[in-house]
Amino acid sequence: MPEMMRVVEITEPGGPEVLRPAERKLPAPRYGEILIKVAYAGVNRPDALQRAGSYNPPPGASDLPGLEAAGEVAAVGPGVSEWKKGDLVCALLPGGGYAEYVTTPAAHALPVPEGMSLDKAACLPETHFTVWTNVFMRGGLKAGERFLVHGGSSGIGTTAIQLARLSGARVFATAGSAEKCQACLDLGAERAINYRDEDFVEVIRAEGGANVILDMVGGGYIPRNVKALADEGRLVQIAFLSGPKVELNFAQVMMRRLTITGSTLRPQSDFAKAAIAEGLREHIWPHLASGQIGPVMDSEFALEKAAEAHARMESSSHIGKIVLKV
Repeated sequence: MPEMMRVVEITEPGGPEVLRPAERKLPAPRYGEILIKVAYAGVNRPDALQRAGSYNPPPGASDLPGLEAAGEVAAVGPGVSEWKKGDLVCALLPGGGYAEYVTTPAAHALPVPEGMSLDKAACLPETHFTVWTNVFMRGGLKAGERFLVHGGSSGIGTTAIQLARLSGARVFATAGSAEKCQACLDLGAERAINYRDEDFVEVIRAEGGANVILDMVGGGYIPRNVKALADEGRLVQIAFLSGPKVELNFAQVMMRRLTITGSTLRPQSDFAKAAIAEGLREHIWPHLASGQIGPVMDSEFALEKAAEAHARMESSSHIGKIVLKV
């Protein structure tokens, strides 16, 4: 293996233009880790938050952006028996994905589903870890329940629609254009709500209210989500694109026995992420291998064009995931 590798680093907090190609030394896998030769890296909203200076890496993680990748195992650290050199994997990363090589705990890697290309495999970890833990582990979504996901055409949204449909839930989604709404319908949503033309609260309440809502908007959506919930409904918050602060009448929460919860993935313990990976391997990965569900990929950019990839993501014109080819 080479001593040096190509990377994209954050030169200073700011817009996409602060992402610059550079060279770094190869990282070495520590106990329980694997070294991945990256073929493709996924691009995600937390990468942009880190670039802007508002989402610092956890202690010990790489300062390079990139929370998911797919590629080939190049080396294994001490204590690793489940992977060997040459295995094709996709993995959740603590950081460092915008590079030719990256290390991650071995328990956070999953096999590339049979027959799936590496570019599509790179779209899997971040969204599937997030949706599985929030919609099913925290939200407790069950067959027959009504599920609403905001941003249905995003990477998270396209994954959530498919997994919720797979579980037997009734799926509703919001999106901001006719094209994006059609994409949600094509993935299995029974109703796609263009939030520019319709009030999702009215639409969902007419159906009996949502049992589970997955939201990344926050801000003024929070009280509207509470109104849209059915009695004993669960609101799961995973981001705050419109801000984390809002005035909310909690009497509704008490009287209707609602649950408001949420999580972020990156700060969770290695053990917690390993448990999520096991759940995905058992319940979701067979359906990916069969082709019953699959990632939606919007576009591909060369690693050195990461700034252009971020600009596209922040334009919100994409449908599905954006990847970097390494």
